Amino acid sequence: MVSARHWGGMTAVLCAFAFILQLAQIPSTEAADHGDAPLASVDQGADIGDVYLFLDPSDNTKVIMAFDTHGFIVPAENANLGFFDSTVTFRFQIENTGDAKGDATIDVTFSKQTDRAMPQTATVKLPSGATFTAPSTVSSATAATAPTPTITTDATSGVSFFAGLTDDPFFFDIPAEIQYRKSRVDGSPNPTFFNRARDSFAGYNIEMIALSVPATLLRGSAGDVIGLAGMTLRNKKTTRNNDGTSKNKGALVTIDRMGIPAVNTVFIPYARKDEYNAAATTDDAAGKFATDIVASLTKLGTDQTSIDILAGVAVAKGDMLHLDLSIPNTGSEGGNNAAAAFPNGRRPNDDVIDTIVSIINNRVTQKDNVNDNDSVFRNEFPFFAPVHQPFPAGTLDDDTRN
Repeated sequence: MVSARHWGGMTAVLCAFAFILQLAQIPSTEAADHGDAPLASVDQGADIGDVYLFLDPSDNTKVIMAFDTHGFIVPAENANLGFFDSTVTFRFQIENTGDAKGDATIDVTFSKQTDRAMPQTATVKLPSGATFTAPSTVSSATAATAPTPTITTDATSGVSFFAGLTDDPFFFDIPAEIQYRKSRVDGSPNPTFFNRARDSFAGYNIEMIALSVPATLLRGSAGDVIGLAGMTLRNKKTTRNNDGTSKNKGALVTIDRMGIPAVNTVFIPYARKDEYNAAATTDDAAGKFATDIVASLTKLGTDQTSIDILAGVAVAKGDMLHLDLSIPNTGSEGGNNAAAAFPNGRRPNDDVIDTIVSIINNRVTQKDNVNDNDSVFRNEFPFFAPVHQPFPAGTLDDDTRN
């Protein structure tokens, strides 16, 4: 049964979608940003999973911004894979003037991991140019319980920082969604595929970077509305030496980017995915990918009204989450009141796939029967659920629900 917290506000969400969501298209690929494009899929350290933007429900003067990379880490690999690539720049691109162009950035880089038992040092560069450093949370493949998140708060800016493994917060059934889309393209929509009701992300961990930022540092001429895109970047040239070291130089180039869930992965044709990731939000607004997106929506049997809803902000505002800071966010696990639900930003508990599929289904509610995360989200920063740890000997589990 669908919980009231996810569906009580669906009418409001569908109406809000007309003002915030972006346009998109649909090939036969996974409907999550994990492994979304050829280049990103083979560069796991730079492969973005999901982006989150919401007000701290305990203190609406603070904005939570987060994105994760390197999905589908099993608990046994927490130590081997639970670190951040020191050659990647993790960028929070902020828009606060009402157009599609980023106006400020928060960049996060990490020192090279030298010891599995020691944290990496993150350097956080704020929009003002000021920087502070913070340790990551050390992961473990042997501990019985998840580590306590290491939180660092910069005394000057008031920005709080977390980086480490968490439970992967996305929840929906990938195979069922792919089959459902195919049935729509074939002209015989078959929602019974969703009866499978298995969370494809259950039991897996992911590398998460989260920031708690005073709203006063983010507001611009657009007033209470801010936009956010997550980006990963590398230097244009890397030279590998015979002694195993490498040297990176040249301008930073984008490897992956994301804002609205499913736009990149679900709605951009596979042949253009690398091009899309390398493009800018201003390219979105210029209509660079609009023809492909509309064509795919048409193949899905999506009517013009829904296409207009999906296309409205994507063309004008680029692929970014948008959050109205004047809308209160309240409730547990990062917030659950209907008024503040996606597409007004994105909270961990927002059932974004149900919303997107319902729009594609011409505004007729269509649920995917995966209605909540496999783990309970925290009620305080960083909000995302604790990392999954290996089970003791003799334990039988169904955590990974493939």
